[in-house]
Amino acid sequence: MGEWIALNALDGEGSFDAWLARPTGEAKAAIIVIQEIFGVNPGIRGKAEDWAASGYLAIAPDMFWRFAPHYEADPDVQEELDEAMQLRHQFDFGKAAKDVEVAIRQARALGAAKVGVVGFCAGGSVAYLAATRTDADACVGYYGRVIADHLNEAHAIARPLLLHFGEADPSIPAELREKVKQALGANPRVTIHEYESAGHGFAATAGKRRNEEAATLADRRTEEFFAEYLR
Repeated sequence: MGEWIALNALDGEGSFDAWLARPTGEAKAAIIVIQEIFGVNPGIRGKAEDWAASGYLAIAPDMFWRFAPHYEADPDVQEELDEAMQLRHQFDFGKAAKDVEVAIRQARALGAAKVGVVGFCAGGSVAYLAATRTDADACVGYYGRVIADHLNEAHAIARPLLLHFGEADPSIPAELREKVKQALGANPRVTIHEYESAGHGFAATAGKRRNEEAATLADRRTEEFFAEYLR
């Protein structure tokens, strides 16, 4: 089981917590797990624990710490979903990218030679920003809608980036996905996959949003991606 640790934010903003999951024995690399708008909830902690079970040091920072520390929500509970949808308007993607930088530095301080970043929903967009703004060795973003708002940073992608999108995701329609593909598709460091019949949140660990077939395939691709670029 993992534990909460405290990290110091950049620019003297204060400190925030992150869920740390350690592997048995020496870690082969580290992976920063970036939450959805539902906080570092059991699903995100479970993903961190799964990476630890696969031999990685995993850190899942609390990305809502500035306005709702230790917030957790279940997207299958309508009231909690509605609350999370309101809270997301306070989320600052630029500051979140800096928090990921803090987590990357912590992973390196704990002995990780290479560090990957994987994010979901809002965290998927943050993972893209990690690819453009940090020294992460490899990044993976699942259904990050805000990626399309930061394509002017595409030139800064210097290391491998893998993106997953669902073709049945109403929040990222075909025209938005096409915009991303047009901006990033020529970069040999970028790989983009789309999943038929998969909606938003299709790779959730459990619940109504999960699409088993798409999640299994996307997660396998992510595992192979990190195995290749974090070795």
